[in-house]
Amino acid sequence: MMATAPAPELLTDHRGNPKPRVESTLTYAQARLGTAFHEAGHAVLAMSYGFPVVSSEVIAWDRGEGAWGLTGNTATGAGTMHAWRYAAMCAAGELANVRYLMIHGLWTPERAAACAAVHDREQAIDTLTAHGFPLCRDRVPAGGKSWGQVRGMAARKVDHLWREIRTVAHAMNENTKLTGEQIAFMTGLANASMVGGAA
Repeated sequence: MMATAPAPELLTDHRGNPKPRVESTLTYAQARLGTAFHEAGHAVLAMSYGFPVVSSEVIAWDRGEGAWGLTGNTATGAGTMHAWRYAAMCAAGELANVRYLMIHGLWTPERAAACAAVHDREQAIDTLTAHGFPLCRDRVPAGGKSWGQVRGMAARKVDHLWREIRTVAHAMNENTKLTGEQIAFMTGLANASMVGGAA
């Protein structure tokens, strides 16, 4: 665990707003592994969909007096964006984290609610809207999709790739940060070539 909080940009969403701070009833080790599953969900789906993955990591820090902070970051490179696959990749982190809780006997309604990654949903909505693809929180817009539909796509892919997600999550938990090349090696997935810089 690092001694101080990470760089401010890792604690904010794509709009620059602070990510919500959620108190956890999990132990540090349980919450850290859950965060690793969240990031592994993003990374594995990104790679399976052909988005280049730069790195994926768990970020932990000491808040003093026995308290700790946790977040994560998955960096992808520029590539040809398939709108709905991008949105499903955004949804996968929360779904992988909830599934981890269920498999490990840690699930409660409160803990599942604490996995909510509103920043991932809002980033998907903003990114797709900017590219002309309507994505709505609670309805199916003309020519677009609802977040529920995107979550359904992501859930099927998370189920299909659970072995790879689990493998990456445990390796990330142990090593803190994995490169795209390491993720590709341990999963057998191909890491697409970069078209531009990290995003």
